[in-house]
Amino acid sequence: MHTLKLTQIGNSVGVILPKEALAKLRLEKGQTVFLTETPEGLVLTPYDPALEEQIEAGRAFMRDYRDTFHQLAK
Repeated sequence: MHTLKLTQIGNSVGVILPKEALAKLRLEKGQTVFLTETPEGLVLTPYDPALEEQIEAGRAFMRDYRDTFHQLAK
């Protein structure tokens, strides 16, 4: 666990992430992160949860219509 301090950045407030946290999240300067509210609390992730839901919906669609896609591929 890391204790992070809020820092004034222009008119905003930011958090400085330690190198270890950046490495674990596989993040570099300039990349986007997403702060998501969950029943367990807030989660900081480099992955867009909305995109993940769309990808899973697409995978489910492909599974449901696997035979149709197989026939179309012939």
